Amino acid sequence: MVGVAHGTRDPRGAEATRALLARVHALAPELSVHESYVEITEPSLRTVLAAVPAPAVVVPLLLGAGYHVQVDLPAAITASGGGARLAPALGPHPLLALALHERLLEAGWNGEPVVLAAAGSSHRRPRRDAQRTAALLERRLGVSVRAAYASAARPTVAEAVAAWQGRAAVASYLLAPGFFHDRVVAAGARVTSAPLGDHDALAQLILLRYTTTSPAR
Repeated sequence: MVGVAHGTRDPRGAEATRALLARVHALAPELSVHESYVEITEPSLRTVLAAVPAPAVVVPLLLGAGYHVQVDLPAAITASGGGARLAPALGPHPLLALALHERLLEAGWNGEPVVLAAAGSSHRRPRRDAQRTAALLERRLGVSVRAAYASAARPTVAEAVAAWQGRAAVASYLLAPGFFHDRVVAAGARVTSAPLGDHDALAQLILLRYTTTSPAR
């Protein structure tokens, strides 16, 4: 399995990716798990695919099916020539709602409305994916959940928090700390959850994406 994250100049991002993939490997120690990135951080997906035995399964460590999942990753797989298979993006999925719920509880959430804070995108598909995750989380929590964005789309997280007159908690719908999570925290909610990180439910979801895409099935 080759996990491919976005990539960032913030070292906390790569640390979080490694911790998450280590959790995946702990759940399935028989599985060979490799780390790669779409951009900025090394090793790149193309580099890793050139080194691992075929057929590999590439699992996007991405929460929505945006440009990277639709264009960049298929192009890298085609260029590798190794016949790797591409799994779907992680979200939306009920296991993400579970992880978000538990991160909120860890942060001190006590039943107030929730703003689901996604990274944001100018493309419609990942925004729709975030809205579907907000609906899953709303069903799980039994309170109102609204999707908002740290960049490239509206409402912004700060706008969504202000709309609740400061009474909403923020669920960070991000995989790792860094630039976007810092923006989410700056929205000033009383409660802001930590990023999903190496939550066990997220590791389970990655394994599910792998097993349902693996050519061995």
